[in-house]
Formats: sequence, structure tokens, C-alpha cells
Amino acid sequence: MEILQGCDLSGKVVIVTGANSGIGFETAKSFALHGAYVILACRNMSRASDAVQHILAEWHKAKVEAMTLDLASLHSVQHFAEAFKSKNVPLHILICNAAVFALPWSMTEDDLESTFQVNYLGNFYLVQLLQDVLCRSSPARVVMVSSESHRFTDIKDSSGKLDFSLLSPSKKEYWAMLAYNRSKLCNILFSNELNRRLSPHGVTSNAVHPGTMMYSSLHRNWWVYTLLFTLARPFTKSMLTSLNGIDT
Repeated sequence: MEILQGCDLSGKVVIVTGANSGIGFETAKSFALHGAYVILACRNMSRASDAVQHILAEWHKAKVEAMTLDLASLHSVQHFAEAFKSKNVPLHILICNAAVFALPWSMTEDDLESTFQVNYLGNFYLVQLLQDVLCRSSPARVVMVSSESHRFTDIKDSSGKLDFSLLSPSKKEYWAMLAYNRSKLCNILFSNELNRRLSPHGVTSNAVHPGTMMYSSLHRNWWVYTLLFTLARPFTKSMLTSLNGIDT
């Protein structure tokens, strides 16, 4: 709220993925309370509806709604994009915030490793499907929520050649932290290339690191990470810190 103080976002349309809690919720709420029409794109509609009600409780005139989006299903991503386009509204800001962390190895219905698809490929597909709307709505922007942890991995084999099989590894070759790091590296590479291609058309793209050791619910999938995040919580940054990186 402090970051957007004085900004009138009336007439702006914003999509925030993973907006039912944490950074996504605070971002969506800030935009909505400053006049934007905000769509919370979430997998869990019950939690998303609760998030909408929390925002409306702060300002009953807020223009906010929840729509179903499961990044672990490319069919769901396609359905979301079609449902959004059917509204015949512009799209000025797309914030790809949803992510998973420390998941045990699993495959999605699309036969891809879950962390890779949810954190990167699902977001990539979403942007591609909405790219025409973004260009028609220019000036517009895409924000990819990444992480400093992208620095601690690569997608090369031992000989230094690109090895794309590392992006969606088998169970034998899977390590949750590396999978997360690689997905965040992909987000940055995609954001940079997207900006190169679309900025001449009035659409900018940026990747943002939300804050060192910020407290969130990403750790919920393994008790060890839950313990570490709990111990670190008194020293973590607030949600406000991350919003500094999402400039309107």
C-alpha cells in the first residue's frame, strides 16, 4: 500500500497468479485497493474466494474476482486464457507469481516434472496465450517472480553443453532444490527474451527477486524447510519489501 500510495490505477486490468496468499495476495490487494480490476488466478478456488472477500472487506468497491488456474495442467491454462479473453477486456499487468517449492518428485497430467511445469512452463504457456491481448493493451507489462537461487544451478551437462533433459528430470535424477533453482533460471531467461521481443510493441517484461529469506508458505511441502523457515521468520523481510520490486 505504501509503494502505490498516490497511484490511481482505475481502468487498469491486472492478473496475479497464486494470489490467494503470501506475496501474490498482498500484490493483488494493493492493486485492487488502488482502483485496478484484479483477477486472482488460483488453483484452489475456496482459498481464492476467501482472498477476494478479505479484499472486499477492506474496500467494498474493489473490482476483484477469482478465476481457476492450475499451472500443473496445460489444459487448465488454456481454459483460463480462453475464459479471460471472453471477457473482452484489456490486460495491462500480468504477474506470474505462482510457484511450488520442495515438492517430492511427481509428474503432471502432461507427463512433465511438476516443479518445472508449475514454476516455468505453465507460466510460459500462459504468457504466450495472452500475448496478443497484452500487445493490444500496450503499454503493458509482464512480471516474472524469480529468485536469487537461480544463480546456484545451470542447464548444462558435464561437457558444458545445454542439456534440456535436466529441466524435467526422471525420479532417479531429481533433487527438489535443483529443480526449483532451474525453474527460476528459466523464468529469468524467458523474461529477458520476452522483453527483447515485445518491448518494441509496448510490452515490457521484468523478473524480480521477492526478497532474501522472505517468509511465505512455499516451504509447506517438507517439514525440514518448514522448521528452517520458522526459525528464520524473525529475521525475514516483510511483504512490503517484495512489492518494491513490482513497480507499476
